Amino acid sequence: MDYPTNCLEINLNTQRLSLLSVLAAVCLGIQLLPRPMNLEFTSLIAFVTGMVFGSLLGALLGALVMFVNGFLSPYGFAGVVLPFQIAGMMLIGVVGGLYAKMIINRWSAGGFLETAILGAFLTFTYDVVTNTGTAVYIALSGMPFPNALVAALISGAVPSVIHIGWNLAVFGAATMPLANSMQRVLK
Repeated sequence: MDYPTNCLEINLNTQRLSLLSVLAAVCLGIQLLPRPMNLEFTSLIAFVTGMVFGSLLGALLGALVMFVNGFLSPYGFAGVVLPFQIAGMMLIGVVGGLYAKMIINRWSAGGFLETAILGAFLTFTYDVVTNTGTAVYIALSGMPFPNALVAALISGAVPSVIHIGWNLAVFGAATMPLANSMQRVLK
């Protein structure tokens, strides 16, 4: 697999731009459809986009999708939490680009397990970041920030467990096949 060598390298020809556009459209379509909360594919697609196109484009795809989602989500306007959602998803895209440089054996059982665990960790990180955004929102209503953070983390615990479990399975099953399929399309 030929991954970008520089995290800021952008090499877009018509074929690469088309694939990136399709990925953004698929992400937005899935994200904006009514669906069970926290069962999403945006983090997987942002991560794999980072792997194939580099950290910068993985981060930009994640930011774009979360920005649009923040305004058009079936769950309502994200408000104060929006910058936290964008930052969390950008981190996932950046890590995808960094991970692509470290891959030794993509098709070993360890590779699938590795991406599953990485997906779970990134989802946990994303959820902590977005719950911190929720705490900022709660604190703006007058509650002291430490109390607001505890309240946000406790109220977000069950959705976070669901989100982490989902992404553990999705990242483990789909990261390497999706990245390799995208690479084949680009050849």
